[in-house]
Amino acid sequence: MTTTPRAPRTQDPRRTPRRTVVGLAATVSAAGLLLSGCSTGADAAGTGASADGEPVAGGDLTFAITVDSHCIDPQQVGNNDAIAAARQTVASLTAQDPESGEILPWLAESWDVNGDASSYTFHLRDDATFADGTPIDAEAVKTNLDAIVDLGAVASLGSQYLVGYAGTTVVDEHTVTVDFDEPSAQFLQATSTFSLGLLSADSAKLSAEDRCAGKYVGSGPFAVKSYTQDQEIVLEKVKGYSWGSEANDHTGEAYLDTVTFKVIPEASVRTGSLQSGQIDATAALNAVDLPQFDGNGFWLEYRANPGVVFNLFPNESSPLAADEAVRTALVKGIDRQQIVDTVLTPQDRPATGVLSHSTPLFEDAGDLLAYDPEGAKKILDDAGWTEGADGIREKGGQKLTTTVTFWQVPEPLELVQQQLRQIGVDLQLKHVTVAEKEAANEAGDFDFDYYNLTRSDADVLRTIFSANARNINQRDPEKVDQLLDESAAATDADERKKLVTEASALLIERGHAIPVYELSTTIAAADRIQGLTFEASSRLDFYDAWVTDGAGEA
Repeated sequence: MTTTPRAPRTQDPRRTPRRTVVGLAATVSAAGLLLSGCSTGADAAGTGASADGEPVAGGDLTFAITVDSHCIDPQQVGNNDAIAAARQTVASLTAQDPESGEILPWLAESWDVNGDASSYTFHLRDDATFADGTPIDAEAVKTNLDAIVDLGAVASLGSQYLVGYAGTTVVDEHTVTVDFDEPSAQFLQATSTFSLGLLSADSAKLSAEDRCAGKYVGSGPFAVKSYTQDQEIVLEKVKGYSWGSEANDHTGEAYLDTVTFKVIPEASVRTGSLQSGQIDATAALNAVDLPQFDGNGFWLEYRANPGVVFNLFPNESSPLAADEAVRTALVKGIDRQQIVDTVLTPQDRPATGVLSHSTPLFEDAGDLLAYDPEGAKKILDDAGWTEGADGIREKGGQKLTTTVTFWQVPEPLELVQQQLRQIGVDLQLKHVTVAEKEAANEAGDFDFDYYNLTRSDADVLRTIFSANARNINQRDPEKVDQLLDESAAATDADERKKLVTEASALLIERGHAIPVYELSTTIAAADRIQGLTFEASSRLDFYDAWVTDGAGEA
């Protein structure tokens, strides 16, 4: 299958900031992702440009993030705050349209896919360079993919996208073929992600630690100017950049001179900083603070995050999480609508499946997640968990007390804790730092994990849950893993959706996944900021952003 190159897109000055929730159509087919499609129209997601005039070049933007995970290497990061900075520093082989989900040209002008999606040939543009001026060629693509495989689990996302990687062949200077040992229908979409974004050949050979520290040369519209851990990340525009993707509104240099990401852990301080003009934008405000930024010199833009929703992930190698009765009771004992109504934003939604509704191939499984505390109690009764004097169930002298380890905001889990106590489960909350969380995961020292994973492809299920992949549940292979692995190989869209739907249901029915709520990302920004928006996976995109008091003409 071969793409048809498209004419470059240009900025439409009439486009205005969005004020609504924008989600990727859930009906995008796997086959459709193999094609280059038409550009989005004037009302597409993530416009953000002003009706007052053309974009202007120059100016600086300061954006608040909540935490520094001490790594900004695009091929290693997994934390959303780190991704916000890292995404801007690398270009990818392809891009994904935020509205249609189509895969579009970027560093690759076109591509060919063999019949079973086990071999991909990319035809690269001949004018793209890394930030240091060295050419982006076929050899650079091979160096990067080989390096990601060598990083292994350190490249937690990219290594999963390259499962079954057989190698890359340099056909000529601008043509490269990537082969897999077996069909990998998800790979084309993976080439649009930051995780497979390209670093210079020398950078790809640096130590993982040096790359985390920002000592790399990327291929994107911005480069790392400085990185002070736990304080700020400063990016500067790459001079001469002229290979913006077809998912963006222009193709030349970024408009902004710099983007500074300031680490501000306290929510109240982020709110005050935006109000006072100390920062220009953030995607990390409390729900109760959002209304004051809807107008009054500010704007809001929302987008549902595709991928795996916020879940409790049981470590089934631990005694209580190994009990299927406990896991399935937890599924029924959570009132997801109450969580959204009480502690989240109006844009967040209760989970209706393991995947977000904005993920391609999503199928609603809300019936399996209906709040049913009486049903949860019956499951535990039947399994021999009896209510103790303090209301917490016991069995064989053991209390039904378990722990979830997490670093995110605690409010949703505090409400889950209250709800589960009503069915006799004592869920202890262990709030830790990102580094402590990663160490616990590495050691397997947790009962329940808690997070979401954003990706605009249903293969994210296999990445997390398959016993043959990351295996977050720490369990032996079973039927669901066969389904997940088959879905990664399925090239027929209908067959792939059937496999994903069946696997999703099994994950819930067996309690391997305990979905809680869908995350949406909300940008709050001052009116002087225009064009700041989302890419297809709801990652922040600063490339088209500009400031109305910029220093020059675009």
